[in-house]
This record gives sequence, C-alpha cells and structure tokens, in this order.
Amino acid sequence: MRIVVSEFISLDGVVQAPGGAQEDTDGGFAHGGWSHPFFDPEVMGAAIGEAAATTEALLFGRRTWQTMAAAWPERTGDPFADHMNSITKYVVTSTLDDSQLTWQNTRRIPGDQALARIRELRGTEGGDLSVMGSPTLVRTLLSEDLVDELRLMIIPVLLGGGKRMFPEDGALRTLELVSTVTSGTGVHVSTYRPVRKG
Repeated sequence: MRIVVSEFISLDGVVQAPGGAQEDTDGGFAHGGWSHPFFDPEVMGAAIGEAAATTEALLFGRRTWQTMAAAWPERTGDPFADHMNSITKYVVTSTLDDSQLTWQNTRRIPGDQALARIRELRGTEGGDLSVMGSPTLVRTLLSEDLVDELRLMIIPVLLGGGKRMFPEDGALRTLELVSTVTSGTGVHVSTYRPVRKG
C-alpha cells in the first residue's frame, strides 16, 4: 500500500482546522473553516473524488479521528459520505480503547506500536492508505520516510500561525512535482512524491 497524505494547507504552511470553526482551537486558533471560501467543486471536488477512488483505508491520529468520527456517521446518502463511513479506518492512539471506537470499521493502532504497524500495512498489497489532517502523525511519517505521495491543496491565504505538518529537524527532503492544476478560486492542487536515493 502507498501512504498518501492529503491536506488543505495555507500559503504559510498551516493545516489546522480547515473544516470548521470549532474543529481545533488549540493555541487560540481563531480561523477554523478557512478553506471553505476557496472550495471549488469542479477542481477540488474532482481531486478529492479521485483520491477516494484509489483509497483502500484511512489512517488518522487520535484528534483528527475524533473530529471525523463526530461528523461523518450522521452523513448518509451521498457517495463520499458512504465511502468515508464504510472504508477501513486506522487510528493511532495511546488513550482510546476499542470500546470508544464507535465509527464503524475503525481499528486501533497503539501509539507505542505505530511505526511498526504502519510499516507492516505499507508492505501489504492494496490500494492507498490515505492520511487526512493528523499533522503530528504526518510529521512523524515524513521524518521516517514513510510518505509515498503528498496531495496538497495550497490555498491562497496567510493564517499567521497554527499547526504545521512538516518536520523541523534540519533534514533536506527533495520532492518531485507529479501534477498540478489551479482552481478558479486560486487553489493549487498539487501532487508531490519524494525523490528517494538509490
């Protein structure tokens, strides 16, 4: 399986709370829902649909999983909601137990086993293992060279601070631009793959 990270990201690199005002207010973040004014169903909607078509399972950090689990089970009747609810979901957590995994088809990956289990999943045959949100988990995956593709919706807004997903460890990581398209709202939908040595 390929590990594919899909994110809404501001020009200044923030990925916190693109979906709603109360999604994640950590650090006093006051701009929740910032992606909405830029959503373009033709370009961005198509990219999300294409990503869903190749996704076999979803991988989340605990906080993003909890946000999604509170929102998606109530949504039914459209193909994307049905896909989100029926697909296998993995959540990396040291605090939730199996009795709390109320969103259907969710499986827990204990935090202390996360890298080994994710490497195991990545080594199996199948479609994409897709990560949305989950900036702490994404930072770890990037640091460990476990991301096969980044699908970024680069939104023309500066948020002035908030959670970021890229490692700040001083390491140089080169990416190849695989494709890019610009929406009518100025969003660059860009796909990158790491350039691996050897």
